[in-house]
Amino acid sequence: MAAIGSMAKERIIESFARHVSSGKVEFFRKAGIDFVFGKREGVYVWDVAGRQRLIDCHCNGGVFNLGHRHPRVVAALKAALEELDIGNHHFISEHRALLAERLTALCPGDLKRVVFGVGGGEAIDMAIKMARAHTRRPKIICAQGGYHGHTGFALAAGDAKYSAPFAPLAPGFVQVPFGDLAALAAAMDADTAAVIFETIPATMGIVVPPEDYFAGVRRLCDQHGAVMIIDEVQSGLGRCGAVWGIDTFGVVPDILVTAKGLSGGLYPIAATIYRDHLNAFLHENPFIHISTFGGAEVGCHVALEVLAILEEPEFLAHVRRMAGRFADGLARLKERHGAVLVEVRQRGLMMGLKLAHEAMGPLLTLAGFRFGLLCIYANNDQSVNQLLPPLTIREHEVDEVLAALDGMLDWVEQAAARM
Repeated sequence: MAAIGSMAKERIIESFARHVSSGKVEFFRKAGIDFVFGKREGVYVWDVAGRQRLIDCHCNGGVFNLGHRHPRVVAALKAALEELDIGNHHFISEHRALLAERLTALCPGDLKRVVFGVGGGEAIDMAIKMARAHTRRPKIICAQGGYHGHTGFALAAGDAKYSAPFAPLAPGFVQVPFGDLAALAAAMDADTAAVIFETIPATMGIVVPPEDYFAGVRRLCDQHGAVMIIDEVQSGLGRCGAVWGIDTFGVVPDILVTAKGLSGGLYPIAATIYRDHLNAFLHENPFIHISTFGGAEVGCHVALEVLAILEEPEFLAHVRRMAGRFADGLARLKERHGAVLVEVRQRGLMMGLKLAHEAMGPLLTLAGFRFGLLCIYANNDQSVNQLLPPLTIREHEVDEVLAALDGMLDWVEQAAARM
């Protein structure tokens, strides 16, 4: 039996509402969206009924950096399943060693050690645990409007809209405006264990900080003996035109967290990568952190193929070329639709379209379903639509995205005029 389309679309929606999430179904019904993912290949996803095709410029925050079902990643997963399973996290593993060696070779400085996890939130939790254990201090400084996941410490480090209903949260978290070095300096003291930021905060609205910002963060962390944690879950693995987004700022953090794209869109895996000087605690306490499915050996084999593709000489050059093509096209769209598109934010293929009003972000997302483009507004600044195409997107597909956006912005202008 085929995996896709075993139930009629209405039956899927009814069953999903009954057994998975009634709230999501109600939300999408009110928005007039009934898209159910069916076939997916390359940059495209199709509705399960086969009548609608979208270019995926959401990519689930970078999970589909290599597009959907990249043939080499599919082949790697099939090959892994011939010999491997999840493995046992308690024991020494050939495959976790191979992936850690390859992953750290792509990192700057002495980021040479890895703890594997299943998802980004878990990997962020591990980074914060490590910072507190190393410094024996309680305070964690993070960004207002930031996002790091939905688990314990990650939740406390993010925006209150995701955490307030679950109070009391873990104590010791202080939030400052992102990009403001003076505010960070004022917040830091002898109790500060770590500073944690996304390189380019996506849920905040693809906010690109001043070019000297992370050098300043590094300097303040060094002055106060605090650990600098960089969340590269969305900005890493080529998204910004370099292996890591933080590479484009010329700064080496103490801990770097990666997830989503490392999976190749096929097998979940995350990694907390840290510098040698932080290793003493885990050396003395090697079983204090366990993740049963973290660094699953099947997933390690998949991730190795993801890194092999990333390391090919033309890969990052291709990302930068496509970023340039988008930059030119988006500049033309801004000129043509200046009444609604007020700012283009971009670092490589991590892009955000700032619109004139917060109601326009959701409108642009809705327009995408009419014009064949999946792009989602930033939840912590709904005036911004995130534009995160697969890094494998080709020139004619970039042009297809730009043509769709032209129509979508027209549609938003007309809708706004009726409001």
